[in-house]
Amino acid sequence: MTTDANDAGRVLIFDTTLRDGEQSPGATMTHNEKLEIAGLLDEMGVDIIEAGFPIASDGDFAAVSEIAKNANRATICGLARANYKDIDRCWEAVKHARSPRIHTFIGTSPLHRAIPNLTKDEMADRIHDTVTHARNLCDNVQWSPMDATRTEWDYLARVVEIAIRAGATTINIPDTVGYTAPVESADLIRRLVAEVPGADEIIFATHCHNDLGMATANALAAVEGGARQIECTINGLGERAGNTALEEVVMALKVRHDIMPFVTGVDSTKLMHVSRRVATVSGFPVQFNKAIVGKNAFAHESGIHQDGMLKNAETFEIMRPEDVGLSETNLVMGKHSGRAALRSKLKDLGFEVADNQLADIFVRFKALADRKKEVYDEDLLALVQDAGAEGEQRLALKFLRVICGTEAPQSADLTLTVDGTDHQVTANGDGPVDAAFNAVKDIFPHAARLQLYQVHAVTEGTDAQATVTVRMEEDGRIVTGQSADTDTVVASVRAYVAALNRLLVRREKAGKDTKEISYRDVS
Repeated sequence: MTTDANDAGRVLIFDTTLRDGEQSPGATMTHNEKLEIAGLLDEMGVDIIEAGFPIASDGDFAAVSEIAKNANRATICGLARANYKDIDRCWEAVKHARSPRIHTFIGTSPLHRAIPNLTKDEMADRIHDTVTHARNLCDNVQWSPMDATRTEWDYLARVVEIAIRAGATTINIPDTVGYTAPVESADLIRRLVAEVPGADEIIFATHCHNDLGMATANALAAVEGGARQIECTINGLGERAGNTALEEVVMALKVRHDIMPFVTGVDSTKLMHVSRRVATVSGFPVQFNKAIVGKNAFAHESGIHQDGMLKNAETFEIMRPEDVGLSETNLVMGKHSGRAALRSKLKDLGFEVADNQLADIFVRFKALADRKKEVYDEDLLALVQDAGAEGEQRLALKFLRVICGTEAPQSADLTLTVDGTDHQVTANGDGPVDAAFNAVKDIFPHAARLQLYQVHAVTEGTDAQATVTVRMEEDGRIVTGQSADTDTVVASVRAYVAALNRLLVRREKAGKDTKEISYRDVS
């Protein structure tokens, strides 16, 4: 078996945040957000970036194509089903990359074979023909037997051999539904490497889902069994319970190199920054106790733990915060801090901002500093993320005032800018947030259903910023919005409006004309 680095100890990192991760309900990213995340992954040292599913939509095709043209180091991969049309479209999207790859797949388990209603022989023929077609277009072809871990051994070995003979250079073994366990994951790869003819000439990859909470363990076990490529996503983003988390496998191999003598090319000091950006653009906050990148991953509250940390950090930390990109100190900024100090602090946090971006963030920072005694790193991150999440908006909050009392209903006076025109309304509701959301809906009627409303404090104290996440669904389209403010109701409305803006984008992608927004003029 070989790797691109021609080193048996080198494990390739294949990031599918922009493809599998984006398939999480509500995690759809804009074109510019995809380009930004791809650039960060490339800079961080990810070996292969699966940029999307080009046949899925014109937007996906455009994003994959643009990422391919701009990548400096990473191989750029597109996904294609086992048919010529998908493969041709994929090649058109990735062919301009410095290093392009076509990834084609078909479901091989009994359950998945029943979907296209193919016999084993018919499916084997299709695999041979489509992989051959992909290889005639591109020298770098990856093939995946979807639901491999529930495919009969004899048939899996047969189709893997067919794909290798047809020209696949990487064989990915997906645990599509998160069914397998570490011992099975290792044994399956080990057996394929040992028994399938031609296996020593290609790379085996592992792609694990986290339905039983074992994705990272299964991926690392597969490496022990002989896999030399791990498919993963930032923050473990992905369908259902998510995928193998990139930050977890990278740091596991780094920290436990003594028992897993493998290396990756990922710069781990960039993990925290990329994690935060993916959380922001996807609208999926990172849980506080998430391994490696969670807010509490390096926090110590227990007296025994704190005492040990003061004497020797290694008593309760197996890795240093700076290894994953966390600054050693959480310096406080205040209302007397200037632009130069703000720029320097943002750079320490991993953000290189242009002058116009700095000017916008500085205004927000000063306004926040007037409301808070101390502005912490987390506050600044929320400011930057909130500013970056705005983008082009057709709906924007201009003014909000809520009237609360001990007796319902509560009321909200709202001014919403719609395509450059202000509209004002007063609405009642069961609480200030409900009243404010009703006011938005009065101005911009819609059928979207609120699936999730989540609030968490960025820092401690009654003057902390609140980060609000909302998730909405309309006609099967799921969108997420996020915003932060010291006023929870303001943050809530901004998040709600951000989700509606994303909904308009999704409508456009679906081919619906939204140039003329239907709103109720109540001004």
